[in-house]
Amino acid sequence: MGSRQVSTSWQGKNVTVAGLGVSGIPAARVLHGLGARVTVVNDGDDERSRAQAAQLEAEGVNVRLGDGDTLPEGTELVVTTPGWHPGKPLFAAAAEAGVEIWGDVELAWRLRGPGAAPWLAVTGTNGKTTTVRMLAAILEAAGLRTAAVGNIGVSLLDAVLGEEEYDVLAVELSSYQLHWAPSLRAHSAAVLNLAPDHLDWHGSMQAYAADKGRIYEGNQVACVYNAADKATEDLVREADVEEGCRAIGFTLGTPGPSQVGIVDDLLVDRAFVENRQKQAQELAQISDVDPPAPHNIANALAAAALARAFGVPATAVRDGLRAFRPDPHRIELVEEIGGVRYVDDSKATNTHAAEASLAAYDPIVWIAGGLAKGATFDELVASAAKRLRGVVLMGADRALIREALARHAPEVPVVDLDRTDTGAMSAAVGEAAALARPGDTVLLAPACASMDMFVNYNKRGEAFADAVRALAAERA
Repeated sequence: MGSRQVSTSWQGKNVTVAGLGVSGIPAARVLHGLGARVTVVNDGDDERSRAQAAQLEAEGVNVRLGDGDTLPEGTELVVTTPGWHPGKPLFAAAAEAGVEIWGDVELAWRLRGPGAAPWLAVTGTNGKTTTVRMLAAILEAAGLRTAAVGNIGVSLLDAVLGEEEYDVLAVELSSYQLHWAPSLRAHSAAVLNLAPDHLDWHGSMQAYAADKGRIYEGNQVACVYNAADKATEDLVREADVEEGCRAIGFTLGTPGPSQVGIVDDLLVDRAFVENRQKQAQELAQISDVDPPAPHNIANALAAAALARAFGVPATAVRDGLRAFRPDPHRIELVEEIGGVRYVDDSKATNTHAAEASLAAYDPIVWIAGGLAKGATFDELVASAAKRLRGVVLMGADRALIREALARHAPEVPVVDLDRTDTGAMSAAVGEAAALARPGDTVLLAPACASMDMFVNYNKRGEAFADAVRALAAERA
């Protein structure tokens, strides 16, 4: 990756880091190490924050707890953690004072050394992590030194400043991160899909889409979009890219020129071939994708397009997809009991993700519910109604799903679990098992966040898997 030397312009610069936590603490340490005078401001003043603050202060970083709204005097730059709301008074004060605001991604981008590894970047409402991990597996299969970074795996700052040298980075970026990354310029990038999410943070669907679209700015080789999601193609049209950069679509249908897609049981490329009007290059078989659900095949096509944009041979796409193993709680088959499959997709925390999951199975006993985050469920229920054998509802906002079911799937039996104790998931699995018949899939795809009953979606998925295994043992 070449020299790691960073400009000495940080020496004595007054930098305010907004927020402790996963990205704030590393940013503060890196900036302090570069010679900046760092002040961390944090809303919280709890026991954990005080412990983190004590550690940073021992290293020479100033920390101000319980006041994340006031801009410290003399601040020349603000570096924010991704989750901080753009409407916070701290940011308004910075803007008024003409002080730049960077996110952790912007900081990492600015700190890259000469000859730094190019970034292949991925965003979208759903599928980011899976696509980035597939991409990294494909790049590795091509013999390239790479890592899955950003929201997953190695932190971007570690990847940029660490001793490890990379040929290329597979980078997952959220809309929060892109909002604060004005100078990011990827080699190639993909927006997988767009659906309403985090609108309380962005303020509108238009603002959310615009932040996602920032990933295409300055792309050099390819802007990869979803041919089935016109909004992603619109973002490509609006982007200011380098001369010669191409729009590359991915589709679950037969690909046209400058697209990747499906022919029979094959993933094929009509974008990075000599004669894309007449030729198609086989990349992999559908059976090489694990699991071969439609939305996961779309993820694989997006990853393949980015890898091909970087010059990876077709055989590496096949070998990388074969080597890839999905993370837990993403359409993961837990057990098959009496001819019924039990699938954990606890990661389906919004309606868009749940819709993709429900489209992969038929017939389904659906376990759903949790925190709706302002979502509505009519469109989701209407699209899935014909595939539903039954529904088991749990969680704080289950009534919203129950009402949508009454409107769009009145014949489908619904079990409404009014309990939040530790045995609630076992009860849900038991009720689902009673509704299911051989050939059915019991699918946990909550369409809601988990924090009303569980620490996170991982814990919710673990509770489901534990309950399914207990059921299997009971029936053995």
